[in-house]
Amino acid sequence: MKNFLKTFLLASLAAAVSACGVSGTGSAKTQENPGTSSVSLADIESRKALASNEMETLMRSLDEITELERAGSWLQGMAVTESSIREYAGDLPGAVAAAYKELALAYGRGLIQKQDKEQGLLKLLELKETPVLNDQSVAAAANAILAFSRGQWEQASTGLSLLFNNESEPDSFANWMLLVCALEKNRAQGFGEDRRASSAYRSIRARYSQFPEYWYRGAVAFSGTIAAEYAENCINSSPEGPFAEESRKIIAEFIGLKKEDGIAIRTKREIEAIITRSVSTGDPKMLDSLLPLISLPDNPYTIYAVGTFRALTNIPVFREYFTAQAAASRGRLAERLSYISRS
Repeated sequence: MKNFLKTFLLASLAAAVSACGVSGTGSAKTQENPGTSSVSLADIESRKALASNEMETLMRSLDEITELERAGSWLQGMAVTESSIREYAGDLPGAVAAAYKELALAYGRGLIQKQDKEQGLLKLLELKETPVLNDQSVAAAANAILAFSRGQWEQASTGLSLLFNNESEPDSFANWMLLVCALEKNRAQGFGEDRRASSAYRSIRARYSQFPEYWYRGAVAFSGTIAAEYAENCINSSPEGPFAEESRKIIAEFIGLKKEDGIAIRTKREIEAIITRSVSTGDPKMLDSLLPLISLPDNPYTIYAVGTFRALTNIPVFREYFTAQAAASRGRLAERLSYISRS
């Protein structure tokens, strides 16, 4: 079997691979030409046993990848390996989905742009009429996943359902995409929360803990505390990624602020990370990025930041920094910084 993985991935994943230092996984094996010499019955049985053992090894490798994902280990390049295994095992739609998963993870982490993610699918469709890709399921998978990437939920749902209706794992990547389609279609139609799809979506969170888009899709589909939790997890999984900005807006609205205040929101993990770097380097100017958060109306994130700032005033260089910033500021920010520097 010819390997289409390189063609599918190289155009759109090169930036991510380069950024992460991930090497290629190589091509899938091709079967050797057995020639025209006579083959004994014993040889045939031996080859059957070898093929069976090889398939068992492949399935075991897929199980190991699944368990790594469920343990929260989303490593760059792991889905490329999965795609190669599925292709060699003859699961071509699964190979396409796994390759797209690699692209989606790279996109969610801000390593590639959306057009790069879709370029791989478009590149694959260009080859659908060639002998390399003469299996219609490959083009069907590429079209369905391209519709998913573009938010064409009805088309994506129909295509994915036909290809992956026998998925045995409720938390498989294909089922995740189908659940997203269900939640998004329901939201677009203005219905109340689809409790069945929502429950199924929340039940698979262990496998997607490092996948920013999982958290983002949940944040926009759910409401209240659950939406805010998903938005915060999305930010924490990729603070500079493409889903972080909208997630900050979701949090801002949940805590009673204006949507546009979301630009200043920083999660507790982000606050702690910035303060840790500032203290370890002895550079209080690294706290400048948190000043917009300090200037917001009362909310849990601002209160938490103020509390952590107050704990730094026993370090002279930080006390001097807060005092100087208070003198140079106005309004709510000046009041907060004066309060901090007086502690």
